[in-house]
Amino acid sequence: MITLDALVHFYETLTPEAVADFDAFYAPDAHFVDPFNDVRGVPAIQAIFRHMFTQLETPRFEVTERFVRRTQAVLIWTLHCRLAGQGVAITGASHVRFDAGGRVVEHRDFWDAASEVYEKLPWVGALMRCARRRLSAPQSPSE
Repeated sequence: MITLDALVHFYETLTPEAVADFDAFYAPDAHFVDPFNDVRGVPAIQAIFRHMFTQLETPRFEVTERFVRRTQAVLIWTLHCRLAGQGVAITGASHVRFDAGGRVVEHRDFWDAASEVYEKLPWVGALMRCARRRLSAPQSPSE
């Protein structure tokens, strides 16, 4: 049976070569969702992480908290990487559900793509920050 500790270790030590090992932790028809993807099956999940390694410099996950209840868990994590030459730390959470053998059958990532990625890109970031300022509620009643 696969343990949550083993899954966390897999993510915290993930390398481009280790992407081939997803089938040891995920059921063949596992469902994976994040702000950019909604896929089913280990090959599709592997493709997402292979793509991550081509788009980001030195990506590394750090799991900072975990909450477990029966056949599911929530992992709070930070993805450390370099994007467009700049150091970035993206904070998010993953909700994972396990089958009877402990393999992941559902993995849903929650993180804010707008503030965590888009705002850090030179041209897009300026537009996103401007939009955020215009759309955000005033900080005090007098504004």
